[in-house]
Amino acid sequence: MNIMNIEDTFLHQGLRKQLVETLVSKGIKNESVLNVIGKIPRHIYFDKVFHNKFAYQDIAFPIGAGQTISQPYTVAFQTDLLQVKKGDKVLEIGTGSGYQTAVLCELGAKVYTIERQRELFVKTKRLLHDLNYRVNTYFGDGFIGKEAYAPFDCIIITCGAPYVPEELVKQLKVGGRMVIPVGKGETQIMTLIEKLEDHKLKKTELGQFSFVPMLERKQY
Repeated sequence: MNIMNIEDTFLHQGLRKQLVETLVSKGIKNESVLNVIGKIPRHIYFDKVFHNKFAYQDIAFPIGAGQTISQPYTVAFQTDLLQVKKGDKVLEIGTGSGYQTAVLCELGAKVYTIERQRELFVKTKRLLHDLNYRVNTYFGDGFIGKEAYAPFDCIIITCGAPYVPEELVKQLKVGGRMVIPVGKGETQIMTLIEKLEDHKLKKTELGQFSFVPMLERKQY
């Protein structure tokens, strides 16, 4: 994908404004998150044929390799829960299209992101580089995380986890927040995990969402 050939037209900017208004109507109040979503050209993460029709609808959309770019509301909801501050070290499980990664970067986070689908990993790593995002991208098993760079201020999982991986909990700093959709079926329960002490967690369930599955211990 040649970034120089992708335009951010007045039409795209207007569609983003409408998208932000939609998110506000659905209860998103975090101004920082809304501003970032209003800034990032989401159509860049789509094939050109879908730029105008689908990029700014509040829906998930296929991106190849059996994966999807998350619904903007879901991106905003998860990001709001993280309460990202500038300089925070954030672990993202499921790089996907790179859109959520970009949102975290625009909020000032230092992002470490893991993708298990090689096709997406290669494509998205190149895209994020072309967009000048300084992101630490890894191909591998999200259940394992990145212990070498732990602890993390925040951890976000952008796929449906059958359970909360203990390895990820260990890599969350005391005082940190993890947002993870948990469940084995077609829908999952969005769960906020706050690490109060080394062996003390607070879990809050925040409704049903639908994600592609996080594969257990995928071998490479």
